[in-house]
Amino acid sequence: MKLNYKRTLLVGMAFLLITAFWQAYDAIIPLILTNHYGLPQSASGAVMSLDNVLAVFMLPLFGAISDKVDTKWGKRTPFIFFGTIAAILFFVLLTFLDNYQLAKVIEAGIPELTQGGMSDAVFAEHTRKLAFDITVANPLPFVGFIATLLVTLISMATFRSPAVALMPDVTVKPLRSKANAIINLAGTLGGILVLVLGIVFATAKNQYMQYTPYVLSVCAIMLVGFIIFLLSVKENKWAAQMEEEERRLGLTESTDEVQSPCDQKLSPAERRSLLLILASVALWYVGYNSITSKYSVYATNILGFDFNLTLIIAQVAAIISYIPVGIIASRVGRKKTVLSGVAMLAIAFFIGVFVTPSTPPFMMYPIFVLAGIGWATINVNSFPMAVELAKKGNVGKYTGYYYTASMAAQIIAPILSGVLYDLCGMRYTFFPFGAAFVVLSFVTMFFVKHGDCQPSQKLSVLEHLDVD
Repeated sequence: MKLNYKRTLLVGMAFLLITAFWQAYDAIIPLILTNHYGLPQSASGAVMSLDNVLAVFMLPLFGAISDKVDTKWGKRTPFIFFGTIAAILFFVLLTFLDNYQLAKVIEAGIPELTQGGMSDAVFAEHTRKLAFDITVANPLPFVGFIATLLVTLISMATFRSPAVALMPDVTVKPLRSKANAIINLAGTLGGILVLVLGIVFATAKNQYMQYTPYVLSVCAIMLVGFIIFLLSVKENKWAAQMEEEERRLGLTESTDEVQSPCDQKLSPAERRSLLLILASVALWYVGYNSITSKYSVYATNILGFDFNLTLIIAQVAAIISYIPVGIIASRVGRKKTVLSGVAMLAIAFFIGVFVTPSTPPFMMYPIFVLAGIGWATINVNSFPMAVELAKKGNVGKYTGYYYTASMAAQIIAPILSGVLYDLCGMRYTFFPFGAAFVVLSFVTMFFVKHGDCQPSQKLSVLEHLDVD
């Protein structure tokens, strides 16, 4: 029983383009909302939660719909095809609408304002209020921006669950942690490429820049991944081969079991574990998303750091750790591995509390290395724990459950944290808020009893990597 790494990496091209989009989205949309439209942090947080509001309803829906689709291109590929094309087109259009607002802001002379002895944080708040006055005076550009943003997010939501569900469709159960490591590796590569583009285009240094060239470059990365996926992935063929391998290994239900509706139900203990897994997912996503959704603003306006470089370091740390944590999970089990990742993430956020504007930027690097490893450790193993409980034919539904939990959390995170930032200031609440929710997720995951894998008895690293 060996994982086909090449095949899994090709499937991961869909995840690469998804991650590239969200990396760019999380980097520039908060800056646009705050600096170009002048929204306060609570209102910006509410807008940043729109994708998660849509996802709560759309990801389970399209995951379940894709379970029932049967085309010559497969169950998931048609959703990836149409969703990617629409998302790219509307993402580019979004920047043109922002350019119109930006021209009005520049015309008002805001970029020519001098700090006049004000701190960076005070100056940023002063210019934000001036931009907000411009938005209030003529709200139509903002309305058009939000409407286009909604269409872009809907386009992404139509294929996210189908794209993620494709990995378990073509991978036997015992190998899904390893496969998920490869999928996340591909996704992280997309994220790093976008962060490098952020450095090239200086997205962290120019408060009033036009983002069209940057977004076009991001979309080019998405298109490369999209084309590789379309030309390489044979969904129906690979899914049939996976089913045959599971039958050969005795890992699949019998025909009678598959057809019986009663056997599709979870036992009470399994249901309890599923709910605890989903609760854990929700809690650590509240903590993690409160950091990632506003880190570009916090680093730029509060700390004066280049957020792209620190995020690249976190992504590189994640890339290095993906395969090792998949191997570790196969030895000690997914639950223990996830708990160790949660602990690392909580420690990283706690240390971040002590970083101040006077702290040398390089001191942030080890914090993000630890956070990157912790998040990779969680991600590689938590999704397989959820779909491990799925019965044959409803992997898309359980993928939807997983993303419902994560997206519901990401609705709460930017709004709740944004209100807290407005009331107490970002400086003293940013990292403590994230750390608190990550710690709570450790508690719920501790009581999970199902969804784990049997620890492997293999003896060497080469055997774990399936190298002959």
